[in-house]
Amino acid sequence: MTSDAKVTSLPPCGAMLNADETCRWRVWAPTVREVQLILFDDLGRQTAHLMKPAKGGYFEFQTGAVPEGQRYAFQLDWLAIRPDPASRWQPEGVHQPSAVWNSDFHWSDQDWHGINRQDLVIYELHVGTLTTEGTFHALIKRLEQLRDLGVTAIELMPVGQFPGSKNWGYDGTYWYAVQNSYGGPRELQKLVDACHRVGLAVILDVVYNHLGPEGNYLSEFGPYFTKRVHTPWGQAVNFDEEHSEEVRAFVLNNVRQWIRDFHIDGLRLDAIQQIHDRSDRHILAEIKAVADEEASKLDKQIQVIAECDRNNVRNLWDQSDTGHGLDAQWNDDFHHCVHTLVTHEQFGYYTDFTDPLPQLEKVLNRVFAYDGNYSRFRGHRHGAPAGDLSGDRFVVSIQTHDQIGNRAHGDRLSQLVPFNRLRMSAALLLLSPYIPLLFMGEEYGESNPFPFFCDFGDAHLREAVRQGRRRDIADFLGSAEMPDPLADSTFTAAQLSWDWAKNEEKSGLRRLYHDLLNARRSWPALQDFEHRQAQLIPAVNHEQVLKIVRGNPSRPAEQIEAYFNPSAGTVTLPPPTLVERSILLRTDDRKYGGGEGSGISRWDLAPFECVIVQRRQDKS
Repeated sequence: MTSDAKVTSLPPCGAMLNADETCRWRVWAPTVREVQLILFDDLGRQTAHLMKPAKGGYFEFQTGAVPEGQRYAFQLDWLAIRPDPASRWQPEGVHQPSAVWNSDFHWSDQDWHGINRQDLVIYELHVGTLTTEGTFHALIKRLEQLRDLGVTAIELMPVGQFPGSKNWGYDGTYWYAVQNSYGGPRELQKLVDACHRVGLAVILDVVYNHLGPEGNYLSEFGPYFTKRVHTPWGQAVNFDEEHSEEVRAFVLNNVRQWIRDFHIDGLRLDAIQQIHDRSDRHILAEIKAVADEEASKLDKQIQVIAECDRNNVRNLWDQSDTGHGLDAQWNDDFHHCVHTLVTHEQFGYYTDFTDPLPQLEKVLNRVFAYDGNYSRFRGHRHGAPAGDLSGDRFVVSIQTHDQIGNRAHGDRLSQLVPFNRLRMSAALLLLSPYIPLLFMGEEYGESNPFPFFCDFGDAHLREAVRQGRRRDIADFLGSAEMPDPLADSTFTAAQLSWDWAKNEEKSGLRRLYHDLLNARRSWPALQDFEHRQAQLIPAVNHEQVLKIVRGNPSRPAEQIEAYFNPSAGTVTLPPPTLVERSILLRTDDRKYGGGEGSGISRWDLAPFECVIVQRRQDKS
């Protein structure tokens, strides 16, 4: 949703190479009196240059030609020497000097114009554990495999520079720099170019609500943070107090960088409920406007997607209607309904989903299970009605990094339920009237866990993380037992096996994902995000079956009907329901790895089976 409103911008900070290879250095440090630019030679020797004060608390300096990779830092008031807050490259990590980086790249994606929101099938992945190498380069060899599965976009968990080499990415401390252990900025450009070459979009998870605790020197430069509010993970960013204009510009120029220099196709904004802004124009609206502006220069589409747990669609309203104009947002209610339906778990926020089948029916019809009704978990009313927004404005999942990794041992759904429940969950996801998000390995029932892991150098911080993690897990699960998040073994355990070929159930599950994703591309009913109807119907033996109808009622020959048996026993559908129908797909057929499928004459549904049918075509 493009906004015509312009955003006032300030020149970017950092080290900017000019066409003649000279370099302009710019840093915002309104709380210091003097800033020295420190240049390091290959032997580590330092040369200091006094930077010139500029309007608004900025300091600038111009040098002659410098090579890419030139190490530099800033000295504040002749005391601490710190990396550049706007560093594009931290080759030796968060505490060491920054490096000059030339963003010029020979792109081969001139014919790539992005992807329509309605065509999104998102594959969330963690670069460090998708492959054993844990790099952007190694990821490239998996792209065609993902494309052939039916994925249309990969979503990278945050790649901003974080401490060490093992982290989910949400503890990053340099918004502009690309993680060195993944390959750095040049390798990210190569990955994005390779994705576009095979027809995949790239969505980047960005964190603008806080910064991580180690290597976070921003407070020494200026008032980047507010004392008025805090996030659960640290200080909140200053978007609406004194000097907030410069902080906003720092964020918006980062948005520009990802689209301009890396050709990113979408941004996933982390936990926007922790982005606190009382300004007349919210920073989220400005992020969307800047993203649209930069994308238009490349003649491409950009998707800005919010993660938000508030069940409030103001984020999606047009900016002229006091909304923020974002393209889509996550809907965790779908996940919670499906998860409790197949696992029967009742702890933490799952205590709000004690009746998951009718709640899922509501989610499929009206987006949210909680749209103003009382939440026992929160202790107050939660959410608001979604209105008539199209289904492609919402991203749903049955597994994500959060839902897996915030369990004590990072156990995936495949470790909690048998494969017939995995197949039904997959069918619910891919037949839903929303944008599906898959978490890496989900498509074949990966059994390796995805626990929380990190890599901090400070001993006190390491122990604080261990204790805090145990406390969080105990609050959620009632148990504090968990693997050490700082152990190498915890990280390596999370690496994907990519192993399904010799396992009938795993290979069958992957074929089911492939077939359902192919159906989303080829069946008109599944391309219609406006018309959908879900209802609970009684089976012959008094169990309830969930029925989903997709497609325009004015074109009944294109409509499809899906029937789900969420019970542990076989159910029989009333014969009139399926008269004049043809079975298109059923999840318990032998080719999907189990069951005793016996063809289209069987109108019963095995436990946790889904059958998809369509009206017979008139042969006259």
